[in-house]
Amino acid sequence: MSRQAAIDRAQRHFDEGHFQQTLARRVAAPTESQNPERAQQLEAYLTQEMQPAFEAMGFACRLLHHPKAKAPFLWAERIEDPALPTALGYGHGDVIRGLDKEWKSGLSPWSLTEQAGRWYGRGIADNKGQHSVNLQAMACVLAERGRLGFNAKYLIEMGEETGSPGLRDVCAEHRELMQADLLIASDGPRLRADRPTIFLGSRGCINFELSIEARAGAHHSGNWGGLISNPGIQMAHALASLVSATGEILVPEWRPAELPASVRRVLADCEVDGGADGPVIEPEWGQPGLSPAERVFGWSSFEVLAFKTGNPDTPVNAIPARAWACGQLRFVVGIDPDDILPALRRHLDRHGFGMVKVKAARDELFKATRIDPDDDWVRWAVDSLASTTGKKPAVLPNLGGSLPNDIFTDVLDLKTIWVPHSYPGCSQHAPNEHLPAELLREALTVMTGLYWDLGSGAVPALSR
Repeated sequence: MSRQAAIDRAQRHFDEGHFQQTLARRVAAPTESQNPERAQQLEAYLTQEMQPAFEAMGFACRLLHHPKAKAPFLWAERIEDPALPTALGYGHGDVIRGLDKEWKSGLSPWSLTEQAGRWYGRGIADNKGQHSVNLQAMACVLAERGRLGFNAKYLIEMGEETGSPGLRDVCAEHRELMQADLLIASDGPRLRADRPTIFLGSRGCINFELSIEARAGAHHSGNWGGLISNPGIQMAHALASLVSATGEILVPEWRPAELPASVRRVLADCEVDGGADGPVIEPEWGQPGLSPAERVFGWSSFEVLAFKTGNPDTPVNAIPARAWACGQLRFVVGIDPDDILPALRRHLDRHGFGMVKVKAARDELFKATRIDPDDDWVRWAVDSLASTTGKKPAVLPNLGGSLPNDIFTDVLDLKTIWVPHSYPGCSQHAPNEHLPAELLREALTVMTGLYWDLGSGAVPALSR
């Protein structure tokens, strides 16, 4: 019974095809949370797939319900000794729409297919592959040690791809049940496919709509051009007031006051690389004076996701009556989330764009989170990953994307350690979602080592 024996067990499980068989079964479940026709698939994934997997490891399971949620939440826990460290795990079994017809020949979103060392299938990166790695790693520790050596709690939701409705409420209502020493979870990409990564939170995210309703209908551009306002032109200038021609944010309240020294330090050796399938980084885009890693992991970014005026498919010689745009702000710790839209309103009014209406695009707001990169639990996790892989892990203060991490930090008051098992070129949310098999194999060894270390007794002092 040893750490290496548990890791060897995990590698054999992968090499003999057992993990692939489990993941193939889970990918085959079309758990599209945006598709009302898949509603029954959401609960079935929990009760028919995940609950038996937890119960086989001695977890007690139950479903938690909330009226905001489209499906229940699965709660699983294995309490070995209240004095031991307690880790909360999290994952989501819902996926983005399959986009079946857009996958390349020979591939399907609902069939795990291996081509050229890659495993393809919807959810393999986001998030079925990732929580499957973590569950199997725990199973390997349990099989080798005969116990975990720590208390494990796990929450799986089926609505993350629709903004996690009800998750905050469920966690608040069951706060005592979900008490733990830290969150250990997996989502999002590594910095690079070949570099184990830890991130400590996520950027916040808010989507909003801008609109101008100038008049009841369009009017002939020859008869009225130069006499009446064009909402498309006004909207273009309004957007240009928010961000420079090179992507620098111009709304002061949307920019952090500083980049903390600890954040600069951990990002100093982090090179952003999307791999062969990723886009080429444009060094002149975004906030001046920052490295690419600092721009995506330490700063805010604003994007125009859509912009419409007139009839784009069949333009006519008329001045449009209205214009609409959808914007998105990804923001970091230090930005007041409650002031983002009020600040936008003040900025537009200050620049003469009172005609632009502003409204949030959805109710749910992911807030920015980040625990201290110098925290003892971070050092512990880094040492564990380095011991397993012989590589220096990348430490990101937060994910560039957004997760409901603020629920765990603010509602449950947890420190959060995320160990991602994907990579930037995985085609997450797009056709041909995939992961390299070798990355998944390393991820399984990484998590087996991490869970073994959590149960070894050599962990940071508990704060209870």
